[in-house]
Amino acid sequence: MKKIFTLLAILLSFIVTAQTNSNAELIGRWDLTVDQGDKIVPSWLEVELSGIRTLVGHFVAEGGSARPIAKVNFTNGKVNFSIPPQWDMTDIDLVMNAEVKDGKLVGTIKNNRGETHPFVGERAPSLVRTKAPVWGAPITLFNGKDLTGWQTQTKDNQWVVENGIMKSPRSGSNIMTNQKFNDFKLHIEVRYPKGSNSGVYLRGRYEVQVEDSYGREPNSHLFGGVYGFLTPNEMAVKPAGEWQVYDITLIGRRVTVVANGKTIINDQIIPGITGGALDSKEGEPGPIFLQGDHGPVEYRNIVITPAK
Repeated sequence: MKKIFTLLAILLSFIVTAQTNSNAELIGRWDLTVDQGDKIVPSWLEVELSGIRTLVGHFVAEGGSARPIAKVNFTNGKVNFSIPPQWDMTDIDLVMNAEVKDGKLVGTIKNNRGETHPFVGERAPSLVRTKAPVWGAPITLFNGKDLTGWQTQTKDNQWVVENGIMKSPRSGSNIMTNQKFNDFKLHIEVRYPKGSNSGVYLRGRYEVQVEDSYGREPNSHLFGGVYGFLTPNEMAVKPAGEWQVYDITLIGRRVTVVANGKTIINDQIIPGITGGALDSKEGEPGPIFLQGDHGPVEYRNIVITPAK
């Protein structure tokens, strides 16, 4: 009987290995660039093997958070899957049809609004660092007087500076630094009224959530979470109207988030871009990007220490 179980284990291992090898050209993480005609938007896809032969995954559209894919169909280099709407008020499923071609993923995405757009996907970089960072000198990103060193994402600029505070009194444009960074330590302080929402995007691609979450359980979509990916180990937020303090370290994909003096995410890997990212070029440096399109918010004392 023992020999039979051993043979079955060997056979199962062989089947799993063969299945993994046959899907190797698709399994993994992909940075997608979608051409919507009037604009280019980023997306992200992860595909993994569940059990013996079923492919599953996660998908990030231009907005929202990572959504699970119950099944990814992959036959003869052709890829197909569908997922239901997230934030769109519609019954239309998002559908991807693509193929692996010369190491890239090429195809179309029909979004939850029923619009079909072409895209190209490239393998996401690992961003593994082989050496500990050597930190440079701190840089004050906000001078407390004006918006020098910053630019808004759109022409609808509602951002103002008053009494050493960068304010967005209403929903409007997001704002970002002119400078771009790779690895860094970031200190930033934020305040918002009850019910408001913002976010701090690292390299313009990974959102650390800013939201009135006082009294709620930790969640990747609430204060302190890396939106849709990483859940804080506790809810460290103060009530709305008080200053919240973030100290965030990003090294490659590894992030540590300290909120109001408490380490709530400790050296965790960010799998991919979050919804609302500027682009999907994960191997490149990017700006500090602040969300200003989800309600009033204020920022101050923004200091970054980049790695040399």
